[in-house]
Amino acid sequence: MLRRSRFTDLVRRQLDLFEDDTRALLAEATEADTAWTKADREDSEELYGDYQLVVDEISERLFGVREAYAASLDARAVDEYRAAFNRAASKRFRRYTTLLDDETT
Repeated sequence: MLRRSRFTDLVRRQLDLFEDDTRALLAEATEADTAWTKADREDSEELYGDYQLVVDEISERLFGVREAYAASLDARAVDEYRAAFNRAASKRFRRYTTLLDDETT
């Protein structure tokens, strides 16, 4: 049985705020995804690049939220917090968590 992290509620609130703060950017990502997937062959590569730029921006912002709080923790707590944040963010914003998966600064 998995133990609930002491950071579960905190991370949920952080992600709620993140979603509120980036609502327009998340909508832009959805629109960009639709644009490139429905584009003809001539335009799809450029539109995918536009989509990827938005995805990267969202990913960087998620990373920033995580690392800003992680910087306030002692070494014993930081790994637990990052794991809890990564789990919750991956469930909620899967396509935007590439930096979280790659970076544990």
